[in-house]
Amino acid sequence: MADTTFLKDNLTGFVPIEQAAGIMKDVARGSSILRLSKVEPMKSDKKKFSIMTDGPGAYWVGETERIQTSTAQWIFPEMEAKKLGVIIPVTKEKLNDTTINVFGELRPAIAEAFYKAIDAACLFGINSPFAKSIISVADGIDNEIVLGTAASLDLDVADLMALIEDAGLDVNGFAAHYGIKNSLRKLRDNNGNQLFVSGVDQNELYNNPIEFVRNGAWDKTKAEIIAGNWNYSLVGIRAGIEYEILKEATLHTVTMADGKPLALAEQDMIAIKATMRIGFLPIKDEAFAILRPAGFTIS
Repeated sequence: MADTTFLKDNLTGFVPIEQAAGIMKDVARGSSILRLSKVEPMKSDKKKFSIMTDGPGAYWVGETERIQTSTAQWIFPEMEAKKLGVIIPVTKEKLNDTTINVFGELRPAIAEAFYKAIDAACLFGINSPFAKSIISVADGIDNEIVLGTAASLDLDVADLMALIEDAGLDVNGFAAHYGIKNSLRKLRDNNGNQLFVSGVDQNELYNNPIEFVRNGAWDKTKAEIIAGNWNYSLVGIRAGIEYEILKEATLHTVTMADGKPLALAEQDMIAIKATMRIGFLPIKDEAFAILRPAGFTIS
């Protein structure tokens, strides 16, 4: 049955399930951190995890000898969901449209705003409510090298992977910015085979997926490539996207032609505020390493 609920009759509420699911699919496709990390559903704003950092040992046992025992060590990190919101100005006529049509039309804009903010916060700590980012945990233990340290980019990446492997972990993916794609395309092994393989659904570097972060989310002054074992990057998603219709707000982030912020009442417009809740938690610092830009000074 078609949705006949009009926006004017429901000024607050949850985005219709079908449209919310579509927005979240677009967010998942657009967000590199979501594509690389382990995504966990959250039933409340907080979720605690049980992580074994040192497992029980096994021992060789001679005849009649007692089997030795050891104790596993656990940590219990807690992830907390934070609210992420976007405000989109639209014409007042949208009030006469059904909610499902409005959010079907706004789906790309909402999803793009969400995935850019998610990647910027989780990877670089930009405008982030979270205590840690991927950059901050790798930087905190000096898991970083500068581009040009080795003779070529592929060797720099190999050394980057070694930082993680030295901790007994495997690299299972990379994140990078679009500007480095040309340099990657030129990489060849000793047999002339490409080290970077561009695919329809997935790009690969050293046989591991590499995600190119959308424009606006990557800070090229801080990193060229981030290598990681992304099993130790947890992203929590709370179900549902809420919305609220704003009628008289002044949007200071939107500047009009006269240089003044957008005043909805004066422009005879409304704005739709959409919010979702997301958590983020990197649980092993040594699982990530940064390839810094050439000339970067490591403190």
